[in-house]
Amino acid sequence: MRCSIFRFMAAATVLFSMTMFLFAQNKGFDTKRMDTSADACDDFFQYANGTWLKSTEIPASESRWGTFNILADNNNATLLKILEEASKSKAAAGTDSQLIGDFYSSCMDEAAINKAGAKPLNPYFKQIDSIKTAEDLQRHIASMHKAGLPAVFGFGVGPDLKNSNLVIVNAGQGGLTLPNRDYYTKDDAKSLETRQKFVEYMTNIFKLLGDRPEIAAANAKIVLDIQTRLAGASLGSVEMRNPDNRYNKITFTAAQAITPNFSWAEYMSARGVPAVSEVNFVPAKFFTELNSMLTAVPIENWKTYLRWMTVNSAAPQLSKPFADANFAFFGTYLSGQKEQQPRWKTCVQATDGTLGEALGMEYVKRTFTPQAKARMDELINNLYVSMKGRINGLEWMSDATKTQAQAKLSTFKRKIGYPDVLRGYKGLTINDDLFLSNVMRARQFNVARNLNDLGKPVDRTRWNFSPPTVNASYSSTNNEITFPAGILQPPFFNSEADDAVNYGAIGGVIGHEITHGFDDSGSKFDADGNLKMWWTADDRTKFEERAACVVQQFNEYEVQPGLFIDGKLTLGENIGDFAGLTVAYDAYMKSLEGKARPADVDGLTAEQRFFLGWAQVWAGKYTPEAERLQVKTNTHSLPRWRVNGPLSNMPQFAKAFGCKEGKTMVRKNSCVLW
Repeated sequence: MRCSIFRFMAAATVLFSMTMFLFAQNKGFDTKRMDTSADACDDFFQYANGTWLKSTEIPASESRWGTFNILADNNNATLLKILEEASKSKAAAGTDSQLIGDFYSSCMDEAAINKAGAKPLNPYFKQIDSIKTAEDLQRHIASMHKAGLPAVFGFGVGPDLKNSNLVIVNAGQGGLTLPNRDYYTKDDAKSLETRQKFVEYMTNIFKLLGDRPEIAAANAKIVLDIQTRLAGASLGSVEMRNPDNRYNKITFTAAQAITPNFSWAEYMSARGVPAVSEVNFVPAKFFTELNSMLTAVPIENWKTYLRWMTVNSAAPQLSKPFADANFAFFGTYLSGQKEQQPRWKTCVQATDGTLGEALGMEYVKRTFTPQAKARMDELINNLYVSMKGRINGLEWMSDATKTQAQAKLSTFKRKIGYPDVLRGYKGLTINDDLFLSNVMRARQFNVARNLNDLGKPVDRTRWNFSPPTVNASYSSTNNEITFPAGILQPPFFNSEADDAVNYGAIGGVIGHEITHGFDDSGSKFDADGNLKMWWTADDRTKFEERAACVVQQFNEYEVQPGLFIDGKLTLGENIGDFAGLTVAYDAYMKSLEGKARPADVDGLTAEQRFFLGWAQVWAGKYTPEAERLQVKTNTHSLPRWRVNGPLSNMPQFAKAFGCKEGKTMVRKNSCVLW
């Protein structure tokens, strides 16, 4: 499992340049963003960011706007220059410059994309039309998966959660279009409205493919019925956060017994997967339902479903009518974006998402220095020392569990800036012809590359981020933290800012990722990255009691009337924020030992600037639609509560700002974890 500091919305996050934002972004901390008329002890997020919130408009092409978007905007300006140069370079075939240049150029060629319409999908539709039998259906599911198209269930290879050095086959729930199972199973007014809008979107797409209106509407209902059955047998988002629910390694024979109507041997043969004796089958109830559906659902209905999954997957890369319909549902209805972003930004993001290593290494040459990497190493070392001290000082944890926790901490690995070992793209053909052709070849390339890992040792040098990404992560199976070059810039990390701000900003991010190894999910993995309970039973009970306090706290936060944060869904990230800030604060205090007390800056003490460094990192505004989508699908709480939530538990914060009991930012029954 990989936990990140932030997750963008499913809809495209658009990058919009505004001078006042860029100016503010180049500073580690900006008092002009603050609203000092607000009481820091009642609403610290408002106090730290209130003026910025009041003066900032969410760009029409955005569902949200904040620090992450602004920094990504800066990064994209650099990436655009790289891509424009590459597209004109006429570099040799197969070189990084040729790959990224031609991919970007094909994306920018809207005239060719619009002229082609949906014709690039005709070969796939022809294959679907030829399906006559259940065996044909199974072969085509395998064909779609091989091409990188989603259908019915998920399939791939990855580390065995209980033997992290072993790569195994995973088959899991899938086949949906809406964000998660709740969108199909809930019967509240908003859910009913969303499904109706989804049906309208599907009907529109089927009409664009040439179906008569009544046929298009009937086809949309068929797809919804099939996906609703798949959703009903799927695990919910909270259930999927529990790694125990994601692990069900059984024999190949046992898997086949669960789905007698589906031949896994034939499927894997069609995929080119070598014979295996075991498979991670999650959840079993999903495949039991799928087995029933394979005979209960008519072949013609399956063909309609597969046709939908194909066209929806490709819609953003198709001609304008398809892309517009896709955006109207996912961008406008679900996320609140009023207009699509400029084409160049779409194409920069697409290139980074597809060829991120090739594009990112050129980005690193232009933006990331050895000094920045060395400084990050130093900060990480300091936070490791702080975390070690936190563990030793826990009154509620036994020595036996502390020993195991320290063993895990001592084996943490780190990745900073960019990958030291490059995978490259040997075998991938990209040219300046039709954009969708390049996208499909890249999908097939990545699918084949994933399957090629089977039977080999886990490659722990791999990166799951491109270097320009504005994010950070912890991997439970690798027991490692990752910080791409993209996030190691102001306001997260600024060589010109005082240590207080840097420890509150990037220090808080580092602490967040370190403590993901000890949140409700990461704490179930041992020092070797294996799903293994290393706690004593009594200590685990105490931990879960403390975690339940965090769940209850965030369950009470009302985002919109009747819309509350899901404390269980966001638990891991909330623990990461709270524990990570505590560790970062201790590290900063330790860094001051033996030194003269830092002078106040802008009338603010060092302790106050630490917390303001964190709070301004999370400056952000969301459309109402994006708020709802975040609450329903995202493991991260919204920005206001990522600031106020953890700080209201910290006596260090209350002391720094002189907050008394009874104030909102001083919880009466505060939560205490790490």
